[in-house]
Parts: sequence; C-alpha cells; structure tokens
Amino acid sequence: MKRTFIAATAILAFAATAHADELSDIQAQAKQMREQNAAMAKRLADIEKRQKTLEAQKNAVPTINPVDAMAADLPYKAAVKARPPENDDICIKGICVYGDFDMGVAYQNHGSGFAAMAGGPLDYLISKNSAGSYFGAAANMLSTSFIGLRGKQEIADNLYAVFNLQTLFNPASGQNANGPGSVALNSGLSTNTYFQNSFGDSSKGGQMFNNAAYFGVSSPTYGTFTMGRQSALTSDLIVNYDPLSGSNAWSVITFQGANGGGGNTENRILDNSYEYRVNVGPVRLAGEIQARSGGGLGTSTGNAFEGNIGVDYMGFSIDFVGGKIYDSVGIGSSALSQTLLTTCVNTFGAVMGCVPATVSDNTVFSVGARYTIGPWKLFGGYEHISYANPENPLNPGSIVQGTYIAPAPNNTNFINDKVLQTAWVGVRYAITPALDITGAYYHEWQNSFGSAADAPVAGYGAVAGCSDARSTKCSGTLDAVSFVVDWRFAKHVDVFAGVMWSQVNNGLASGFFQANGVSAAGVANGAANAGGGNHASSFDPGVGLRYQF
Repeated sequence: MKRTFIAATAILAFAATAHADELSDIQAQAKQMREQNAAMAKRLADIEKRQKTLEAQKNAVPTINPVDAMAADLPYKAAVKARPPENDDICIKGICVYGDFDMGVAYQNHGSGFAAMAGGPLDYLISKNSAGSYFGAAANMLSTSFIGLRGKQEIADNLYAVFNLQTLFNPASGQNANGPGSVALNSGLSTNTYFQNSFGDSSKGGQMFNNAAYFGVSSPTYGTFTMGRQSALTSDLIVNYDPLSGSNAWSVITFQGANGGGGNTENRILDNSYEYRVNVGPVRLAGEIQARSGGGLGTSTGNAFEGNIGVDYMGFSIDFVGGKIYDSVGIGSSALSQTLLTTCVNTFGAVMGCVPATVSDNTVFSVGARYTIGPWKLFGGYEHISYANPENPLNPGSIVQGTYIAPAPNNTNFINDKVLQTAWVGVRYAITPALDITGAYYHEWQNSFGSAADAPVAGYGAVAGCSDARSTKCSGTLDAVSFVVDWRFAKHVDVFAGVMWSQVNNGLASGFFQANGVSAAGVANGAANAGGGNHASSFDPGVGLRYQF
C-alpha cells in the first residue's frame, strides 16, 4: 500500500511540472503576440497618416502654370495611366486580313515618266532612261503596297496548318505590280530612252497573288514546311538585314531586286518551291528548292537550290545564304528593240506581250548582320554573284515571268563569267519609340567580263578588258547614300521623308541617257552614243504617308 501511494505521488508531481512548463510557454507566446500587435498598430497609424497627407496634396490646387511647365512637372501626370494595348488585328478563327498602303510625292533631278504597272513606278535609283527632272505622284516609296490573307490553325496537338496569299500593287493606279509588263510597254524604244516611261524587271508579273501563294504545316518543335510560290532565302536575307528594308525609293538592294533574287530579280520569288525551316536553340536552319517546269521546253522556270544558317545572340544576328539558280532570266536592262518587236508580232502573234531576255546560271553567296543596342540598330551585309551561260538554253518564244514572251533569249552573254559584288552598311536610331532616323550606304562593283567574241565598239575598239562606259561588260561601280526619317504619329499610320543620291560609273553606266545618251550632234534625243560620259547620277527627295493594318 505504501509503495502504491509513493508511485501515485510521483506521477502527480510529474504532471504538475508538465503543466507548469506549458503555462510558461503560453505566457511567453501571449507576450510576443501583444508586442507584435502593438508594432502593427503603430505601423497602421503611420500609414493612415501618410494616406491623409497624400490625399490632401491630390486635392490641392497646383501652383504650377501648365503653360510654362514641362508635362512631367505637373502633379496630375502621375495619376495618368496609358491605356492597355489592344489587339485590333482583322482575324476570324486564325485567318487574318493584313496590308499596307504607301503613297506620296517625289522629285527627281533625273527621272522619267510614272509607270502605272511597276511596283516601283519611278526611277528612284539612277536608271538608263533617267533624263529630265520629274515632280509629282510617287508610290511605294518606303514600302510596297500590298493586301494579304494569312492563316494558322491547330490541326493536332502543337501542329498547325499555315497559309499565306499576298498581292503587291500600285496604289496610284490600282494595278497589280507587274514589272515585266512595264518593260513590255516600252517595246520598240530601246534606242530612244528619252521617250521611255519608268520600267523595271520584277518577280511580280501581274499575277493574282504575285508575292506569295503558299501553304504548309508548322510545329514549334520540328519546324515549318511550306510549298507554292514564296520568297527565296536570298530575298529573306535582304529583307532582314537591309537598313531600309522594303524601300523602293531609298534602298538600292530593294529597288533593283537582283540582290534578293541571287542575280536576277525574277528569282526573288520562287515558283514551284518547297521550303523547310527549323530553329535549334539560337541557331536557325533553312533550305529551299525550286523545281524546274520546262526550261528549254517553253517556260523559263529552272531549278534552284538555296540554304541558310543563322544565329541570334544577345542582340546580335547573322545569317549566311548560299545558292545555285539555273535558267535565271533578266529582262529589265533595256526595252525590246524595234526589230525584235516586229519578230515577236510576226512570229508569235504578240503585240504588247514581248520582252527581251538574258539567261544565265547564277551562283550566289551572301551574308547579313545586325546588332541592336538600346535605341541603336547597326546593319551590314555583303553579296557575291557569279553569272555563267546557261546549261539549258531557252528557246525563242519561251514564256517568262507573267506569261510574257521572249522572242530571242540571249543564252551566250557570259562567255566569261560576270561577277557582281555588293556591300552595304547602315544605322537606325530611335529618337523616340515613334520616331526613327536611318542612314545607309550601298556600294556595288562588277568585273570586266567581255571577250574577244564581242564586237568592237566603233571609236573605242575591243570590249575585252574595258573599264569605261562603251559596253555593259566593262568593269564598273555603283554608289548610293540614303537618309530617311519615319514618324509613327498614330497607330497604323506613319509619315516619312527621305532622299537617296545614286551614281553609276563606267560599265554600270553603259547605255544610260546621261552617260552616252546624247547624239553626235549634241542633241538629247536618247540615241545611244559611245562618246558620252562614263557616269550618271540622280537624287530623289520625297515625302509620303503609309497606312498598315
């Protein structure tokens, strides 16, 4: 009994000790919470006091004169918040309508008449028929006007069907861009440049969808495969790395198109083409082919193969493109002669659908780079093009871009390979998020590729090895400097102004009205005369308005 009582007493003592410890813990926690509540009450009182002070300042009448003060000094400016951006794309279920309108006025000290059919309707770059001054309507200066329809719809988990249809047009005339058509309109005036309108070859030949008509599938992981009518990889490089990308009026490599086409502008957009693109981390890869659709059998579309590799790293981008284009056709260097026009009419029954054509197999390598740092963007690029006689000559009467007829294709112009090289640099500075200024310099040079087979030029002699303007096969250069200001003063709308000075020398000036377009008697009748000068130049200030949606 005694042992039992002792055990019970021990248990009660242990329990009392435990309750005493628990009471101490609770008392400590209660004290800590009271201290925290006191601190929070003091903090709340401070906040309420600050709130009352700010409310009093907000309701007070400002002593600053809004007329004399900068906007940032006004008290009410702190309360103004920008509206959140709104997506006003014109889309329904992944299918969108988009476009661009570009028009204004321009002056040229040496130009020619407005071309209603051409995408670049004036001689923005010094051209063979640049003669008297021009002031008037100008279109497609900072960009080429277009209307498009594109779509992207999910067809499986993370797999999309894509398509794009796009047509470029001249907003001043409403006609689809048609470079070959502008050449055909000057048929018969090859020796009288003074009476020609502006014209130039193009990859756009008046088709319903002259700039894009392709579809395919796209995956964020496995890349994008498309087929149809789409831009060449050489063209994509020019678009991405030209400081004045898309500007007909102030970019050499946009206006003349040969750079984007790997030698001839007609290959800037490829028919019957298949393209695959994929990104692997910061590296991008692409390949494109154009499938031959006749060549010497009657149509001019030949095989073409191009590849691209590029990388992005911390604001720096660079791309390399290489390619081979077979049966490449150029038709815009001069108008069709009266003799060939007669042949075309009598032999092929075509009156306004005949154009001259020079055919070549071209090899191209190009590189473009861009670096962005703050408000600055720096651009640079280089391209090397080699022209050789075609392995598959085109037959007389072959159909070229836009279904025009070449009555007598020249398949032997490059007995010696012609090498054309182009380099460019530029800088763009964002004065404000809505106001940019851009400056660019373009330089182009070609070798002397004449041969002993070329007929001597009267009064000058052999063409082989020449370095003056007696022949287009003489070595020569082109230089151009551009400056453009672009102000996006409203959503979708910007106003711009720019100017380009351009000059050609020696072989690249051959046949130009200024260089040798004066008769032996000194009369400016546009008749070719090898006794003219060795250079030609012009400048083209202009202003315009652009609407994009």
